[in-house]
Amino acid sequence: MSTLKAALAETAVAVNAELDRLLPLVEGPENRLIEAMRYSSLDGGKRLRPFFVLQTSRLFNVAEQAAIRVAAAIEMVHCYSLVHDDLPAMDDDDLRRGRPTCHKAFDEATAILAGDALLTKAFEVVAGANTHSDPQVRCELVWELATAAGGLGMVGGQMFDLRAAELDMDVQAVTRLQNLKTGRLIGFSCEAGAVLGKAPRQLRQALKAYAHDLGLAFQIADDLLDVEGDPTKVGKGLHKDADAGKATFVSLLGIERARAQADMLSRQAVAHLDCFDEKADLLREAARFVVERSQ
Repeated sequence: MSTLKAALAETAVAVNAELDRLLPLVEGPENRLIEAMRYSSLDGGKRLRPFFVLQTSRLFNVAEQAAIRVAAAIEMVHCYSLVHDDLPAMDDDDLRRGRPTCHKAFDEATAILAGDALLTKAFEVVAGANTHSDPQVRCELVWELATAAGGLGMVGGQMFDLRAAELDMDVQAVTRLQNLKTGRLIGFSCEAGAVLGKAPRQLRQALKAYAHDLGLAFQIADDLLDVEGDPTKVGKGLHKDADAGKATFVSLLGIERARAQADMLSRQAVAHLDCFDEKADLLREAARFVVERSQ
C-alpha cells in the first residue's frame, strides 16, 4: 500500500470512529433520524476532505483531537450535501458509494431531515469548546465553514448546477460552478489546519491556492470518470450530466484536453506547497492522486 493510501485509510478509520462517537443511537422515534445520519456518513467515501484537514493541521502542530473534530464536521457537511443531491427533486440518484442512496434506504422525508441534521451537527461540533481553547478560532472556523457551505458557496453551486442544462455554459462558467459546488468545501478543508494553528497569512494563502487548483483538478477527474469510469468502482450512476444535457469540462474540452488540464492543475497545486518542507509531501501526493484515481 502506498504512503498516501495508508494515510487515507488511517484517516477513514479515525473519522469513522469520531463520527460514531458524535452520532450515538438514542431511544425514541428520533432514532430513525440518527440511523439515517449514520447510514449516510459512516464507512464510505474517500474521506479526502477530512484528510486535508488532518494533513494541514499537522503542518502547524495542531492537537490531533482538535483536527479530528473539524475533520468529522466537514465530512458531515459533505455527506449532507450528497444526501440532498441524490433526492428525486435534485439529481435523482439511486446509488451512492455502491449502495442505495439515503432516500432509497429510508424515505425522502427522512433523507431531507438527515441532511438537515448532519449540517447543523457539524456546526455544533466546530463551535464546541473541545475543538479549540480559543473562542476566536472557533468563531473563525464557523464563519469560514458557513460561507463555504452556504448560498455563495456549495449550496449556491448546487443551484447553479440545477440550472446548468438551461444555460449557455462555457469553460469559465463551468469553472465557476465547480468552484462553488466542490471547490469551496475543499478550500475550507485545506485552510482549516491553518486556522486551528493560527498560521501566518502567507501560509494560509499558499494552502488556499493549493486547494483552488486541486479542487478544479478533482472535478475534471470526476467528469472524466463520468465518461470513462467503471460503475462498479465509481460506486454511483454514470453519464448523468451528459444525459441531462449539462456542459462539463469533458464536453467542452474533449477527453484529451480535459485530462491535460487536470494534470496541469495538479502540478500547479503541488507548486503552491514549495513554502512547506517534507511535512507537506502527502499533500503533494494527494494532488497527483486526484487526477489518477479510478473512483
